[in-house]
Amino acid sequence: MTLPFNIEPYRHISPKDMRELIRKAEWTHPTSGLCLSHVQANMIVLPKDWAYDFLVFAQRNPKPCPILDITEPGDCEARIVAPGSDVSTDIPKYRVWKDGVLVDEPTDVKKYWRDDLVAFLLGCSFSFEGALLEASIPIGHIDLNRNVPMYVTNIQCQPAGRLSGPMVVSMRPIKHSQVPKAVLATGRFPAVHGAPVHIGDPAAIGIKDVFKPEFGDAPEIREGETPVFWACGVTPQAVLMNSKPPFAITHAPGLMFIGDPRDTDYATF
Repeated sequence: MTLPFNIEPYRHISPKDMRELIRKAEWTHPTSGLCLSHVQANMIVLPKDWAYDFLVFAQRNPKPCPILDITEPGDCEARIVAPGSDVSTDIPKYRVWKDGVLVDEPTDVKKYWRDDLVAFLLGCSFSFEGALLEASIPIGHIDLNRNVPMYVTNIQCQPAGRLSGPMVVSMRPIKHSQVPKAVLATGRFPAVHGAPVHIGDPAAIGIKDVFKPEFGDAPEIREGETPVFWACGVTPQAVLMNSKPPFAITHAPGLMFIGDPRDTDYATF
C-alpha cells in the first residue's frame, strides 16, 4: 500500500509550482487531489518509429487513450498543456520499459532521454474528480490518502499496427443513489475518459478480486456503495507488456503529470 501522505497543503497550489516541487523530488506520491480542478495526464513515451502506431491506437481507443498533447521528437516540453514544463522531470515517478519488461522506476528520466523519443500525454480521470466533489460525491481513495485502484480487464482494445492489449480501468466506490449523478458529472469530460465503462459486478469485465488491483492501492467498498469503473490511461502499460516495443517510458500508475488548463476547459457542456 502507498505510504501515508497529506495532500491538504497542495490542493490549491498552482500546477507550475507543483511541477517545481516534483522536479526537485519533493513530492513522490500519487497526485489525486493535487491542484484541484486542473487537468492531469498519463504519459507514454515511445521511439519515433513506434509513435505513429500509438497515434493510431489512441485514435481507435479514445476512451482509455484521449490525447491532450504530443511532443516533437526529442523535445521534453509539453507545449500545449504546460508551456515551460519538462516531461522528463515533472512526474513524481516514472517507469522505464525494455521489450515490454519494467526495468526501472526513477523519479526522473533525463539519463534515458533520446533525440528520437515522442511523448504522448493522455487525459486522466483525476481531472474529473473535482466535478465529482462539486457534486457532493465523496472519493474514497482521496479520503483514505491512497492511490486509486486500477485493474486489467477482459475488454480488448482495438489493435493498431504493432500495438494491442486489454483495457485498464480505475474504480471508485459510489453510493447507489449517487451513481446516476456520477455518470452525468464525468460524462461531461470525454477528454479525460468521460463516463464509466462499467458499473457493478467486477467479474463481468474479468476482474477476479476487486480488493487486489494490479495497480494502485486496495479499495474500501462500504455497505451501500457500488463499484464504478472508468477507462484508465494505464492501458498503454498493459499494451506495452503485451506488444513489447524495444523501449518506452511511462508515468507510474497514479503519479501523474499536472497541466495548466482547468478541468472545465475540457468540458463538453
